[in-house]
Amino acid sequence: MNTQPHDHIVKSYDEERRRIQSDVLRMGEMATAQLEAALDVVERRDDRAAERIIGNDEEIDTLERTISHDAMTLALRGPLARDLREILATLRIVSDIERIGDYAANVAKRSIALNLAPPLPHTRGLHALGSLAAQQVRDVLTAYREGDADAALKVRTTDAQLDAQYTGLFRELLTYMMEDARAITPCTHLLFMAKNIERIGDHATNIAENIWFQVHGEEPLPPREKRDETNTAA
Repeated sequence: MNTQPHDHIVKSYDEERRRIQSDVLRMGEMATAQLEAALDVVERRDDRAAERIIGNDEEIDTLERTISHDAMTLALRGPLARDLREILATLRIVSDIERIGDYAANVAKRSIALNLAPPLPHTRGLHALGSLAAQQVRDVLTAYREGDADAALKVRTTDAQLDAQYTGLFRELLTYMMEDARAITPCTHLLFMAKNIERIGDHATNIAENIWFQVHGEEPLPPREKRDETNTAA
């Protein structure tokens, strides 16, 4: 009988942990859906749908604040060292997801400006880049749900592929702008949109690294390849 209050506290704590994890996954799914919807409105040139995506970003922001508050409340209940790592990782992860939602909204905002110009074939390259980033986010959310540090590292490794694809699109757009001055404005919008997507990949990588931290603590991560060569693009 003496252990019942303790058992109740442990059960309540575990239930709260699971609820927070569920909210994090829901927030991640919302941000991924925002990105995929933004890519869709770029293809369809749909200003009204783009405005809806921009408006939806507030819901993601609100959920981040709620999860952060709940995680901090949980931290005050005196968890063990591993639990503290999980809480710290959660705070970092929801911040990264919130930024992913922001970047998706930025793509939608740029699409409205892009629609003032005639359609460009390069939106297909943007869509391919965005699809790769969305898959990264989905994969890292799966790794988070399963507490799988090795799967998280695989997502981290794929960021080099996203960087390489971004560099290719960057160079293609620069070449097109040099060949046709009329393309400078719409291509500039596409460059910003592509950079937003590349940053989404960086945030997916951050999430992967926090999953590693959650599981392994301060154990060093293996080195990671980067292929964003836009600073040296000719």
